[in-house]
Order: sequence, then C-alpha cells, then structure tokens
Amino acid sequence: MFTIPFLPRTMQMRKALPYIRHLLTIFTFSILLCLPLYSQVSLTSPDHTTRILFVFDASQSMAGQWEKDSKIKIAREILIRMVDSLEQLDGIELALRVYGHQSPVPPQDCSDTRLEVPFSKSAPSQIRQKLHFLKPRGTTPIANSLTLSANDFGPCENCRNIIILITDGIEACDGDPCEVSYALQKKGIVLKPFVIGIGMDEDFRDAFDCIGNYYNAEREEKFEEILNVVISQALNSTTAQVNLLDDNGLPTETNVNMIFYDQFSDKIKHNFYHTINHRGKPDTLVLDPLVTYRIEVQTIPKVTIENAKVVPGKHTIFAADVPQGTLVVKVGDNQYRGMQYIVRKAGEMETLNMQSISQSERYITGKYDLEIPTIPRLNINGININQSETTTVEIPRPGLVTFIKAATGFGSLYVMRGGKMEWVYNLDVNSRTEALVLQPGSYKAVFRSLNARQSIYTITRSFKVLPGGAISVEFY
Repeated sequence: MFTIPFLPRTMQMRKALPYIRHLLTIFTFSILLCLPLYSQVSLTSPDHTTRILFVFDASQSMAGQWEKDSKIKIAREILIRMVDSLEQLDGIELALRVYGHQSPVPPQDCSDTRLEVPFSKSAPSQIRQKLHFLKPRGTTPIANSLTLSANDFGPCENCRNIIILITDGIEACDGDPCEVSYALQKKGIVLKPFVIGIGMDEDFRDAFDCIGNYYNAEREEKFEEILNVVISQALNSTTAQVNLLDDNGLPTETNVNMIFYDQFSDKIKHNFYHTINHRGKPDTLVLDPLVTYRIEVQTIPKVTIENAKVVPGKHTIFAADVPQGTLVVKVGDNQYRGMQYIVRKAGEMETLNMQSISQSERYITGKYDLEIPTIPRLNINGININQSETTTVEIPRPGLVTFIKAATGFGSLYVMRGGKMEWVYNLDVNSRTEALVLQPGSYKAVFRSLNARQSIYTITRSFKVLPGGAISVEFY
C-alpha cells in the first residue's frame, strides 16, 4: 500500500528537497513495479489530478483542551505536516476552506465559511500560513460549507475531487450535511467525502456516517494515524476482479464489455472488456475505492451489479450470473443474405437484438422469441438457449414469384392457412412486373387494374411456392 511519510520542515529539508523528490519518485516507481495481485496502486501521476479540499473547523469549541494542547493547535500541526508531504507529489492539488473563524458567538453566524486558499501551485505554502493564524471564534455551519465547496472545484476533465472534513462538532445551524453531501456526489462534483472527528463522542457517528467515510480520533496520535489512512485511501486505487459465472457457478464466461458507472452521479468511469488472464483467472482491474460502482455487464440481455464497492487495500471480487449459449438462424439459400430478425425474451415485447441471418450471437440462457421479416413473417417462439451450446434454427428455403400484370393496378397477396386468407403483402400499384421472395406455402393473389371501374374485373390467382422454386403469376 502506498502511504505518505510525514516530513519535517527544516532549513536542511528545504535544501534536500530535490533529493527527496528523486527518492520519492524511485520509491513510488518501485512500489508499482513490485505490486502483488491484491495491492493498491497509486493514483498520483502527471496526467491525472487528485484535488483535495480540506474543510477545517475553526469554531469556538476548537479552542478546547485536547490532551497536550488545544484541539486547533494539534490539528493544525498535524495537517501542516501532511501538506508538507503532499507538496512533494505530482498530480496533487490542495485547497483550504475554513468555517467558524470570522464571526464570534454569540450571535450565531451560519454564513461563517470561506474558501481561504483556492487550488493553485502555491496552495501548500498558503495553507500553512493560513493555518498558523487561525483563531477559533464562531459556530459550526457544516452544511453551508459543503454546499459552497461545490464552487471550490473548477472545471476539470481528468480530476478526482475529494473533501476531507476535519471537525470537533456536529452541524450547529439548520442545514442538513447528509443531504448536501449526497447531492454533491449525485452531481458528480465530489467523490464520497472523508470526515475526521476530533475527540468526539461515539454517539455522533450516525450524524457523520451519512456524510461520508467517518473516522473518530479519540486521541492525538490516533488523529495523525487516521489522517495518514485517509490520504492513503484518497491517493490509491484498489485491485478487483469480476467473475462472470456460468450455470455451474464457475467463472468461465468472458469476452463481454463491462461499463462501470458511478452509482451516485451515473457518470461512466470505465469500460473494461472482460478477459481471462494467462493463469486462467478473470483479469485484475484497478478501481477507485472512493467510488461506489454500478457495473453493467453487456451480455444479451445485460446483467447489472448494483452498489459495487471495493475494499481499500484488499482485492475485491464481484460476481454476476451470466450463463450464455449461442443462437444462429440459418437458411439453405442466399436469398436472405443481410436480412436481420428480432430477438426478444419469451413472452415479452422489448427488442433485445437485431441479429443477421447466419450470424452467431451469445445470449443469457433461457427462452427467446424470434420475429423474422420474411414474407410472410415468421414468428418462432420458445427457442431454448442452453449453457455453452449452439442453438441452430433452420428456416425453409424461399421461392421466387414474379407477378406479371397486363396493366398497373391494385393487388394484394394472401397466404392460405386453415382455409382462410391471411394478408401478407400489397403489390406495387405502379408496377407491371414485380418479383417477391416468398416462404413455401399456398397463396392467393387478388388484382384489379387501375382503369377497370367495375369490381367484376377483379382477378384471383391461386399458386404454390416450393422451397427453391421459381414461378410466374400472370394477371390478364
């Protein structure tokens, strides 16, 4: 797991910074080279930016004693050391929002929140300076601070936006921090925030769990440990795999795309075409542990894994039941080359796929209905697709019928079923010769010329179509 060491700020350290940066680069690169299957992977890189907004509590209660010193002094010194460490890494941007530091109580000022240091290259030095001069004075407007933090993150195509809230108290105004946090995640503005409680009662956990990942620091050394864990989670991905299970519960299915959505914002995070690696196992993926995913496995029909969460620092396995078999529709003729037919789940009207004649396609095992746009249309229902088997549907070879008319006129074509005429096609009113590919069977064609003004001039022709046959039907 990639962690951030705390670095003291001394004059000697300033002189040694170029060497430290070099060592950090070597250290990070070495970690990446030696990653085991179940490890974390650093997200810090020059072409990928992680933006961390510290929302810092400077309300009146932060002046209270906490072990060796006041809460604000302890939190300030530990946070400054963390900023020192983060400053050395590529792909990291920092900012600082503070609340409760402008207006003393009473009265209560619920608008007392301000972005003191925006995201910039010089932000670390500005954050250190601002933290040194903060004095606890006011109230605790957490909801308002989170609401305004939405504007603290400017537009960025390739950024992960993270909030780390450091506080010693719950919401003191009328806002709902949980609702605000959910809205921020839903809009895709930030990932799930981190909340670090300073010396708080464990009974307050429920008030913060709904905001984000909550950690309670009962003691000073615990705060430093928690901050290190939080930063590690913010900067590291976690490995995972998706097991696509067959009917026997074995992960043998593969070669389908998987779309990973952010469950909250519905934004696409990844596309991974599933594969089995050289060891015969589903391939390892690298995922962000701060994102709750919805995984759509693009089988036909698709299968969805809801609320997929990876466990930070552990290899997470997701599973989906996607047993598949193959369907192909064949005909011993080239007349239907390029024709597409409709595939539906048995008894349902929703079209799952438009599949071409002679093309093989995989489907989740079960029963399906086919609608093939031949003339007349073929409806083949209850086709069974079985695990790892190919279901082949043979349709009859059609015949070719040429209609020859003495004049243009109105005509229609019927197939004979059970002694009744079922309409299948209307002939072209403006054409004197028309060729149709028809399924084998008994037919009647009814015609009246355009100029014939009496119904007694209607002509009816009966004919049969044989597989692969060719006939002419004349209207004279």
